[in-house]
Amino acid sequence: MAKSKLVKVNEKIEKGVVGGFNKIRDGVVGSYEKVESKFVDNFLTKEGESVEEAKARMAKEQQERTQKQEKVAEERKQLNKQIVEESLKKSESYRR
Repeated sequence: MAKSKLVKVNEKIEKGVVGGFNKIRDGVVGSYEKVESKFVDNFLTKEGESVEEAKARMAKEQQERTQKQEKVAEERKQLNKQIVEESLKKSESYRR
């Protein structure tokens, strides 16, 4: 089945736009990664630690912090639930 000239032109435009976007994205991401690595190297690495090791250590620390925060949030949720249940029991006893 033959494609119309308009469809073919639109496909060429699409390839050009997508290709341009990908080049820009790759450039931006690559530049960001260079800046990130330089920052980690200058400010966040410990004695004798490589940039990759520092990034892995920080990712692990962040994961531990997140897990701790989730645990605290769950404990608070349970405590709040318990407080609400106790309040409901007290309010029921006052009604009687």
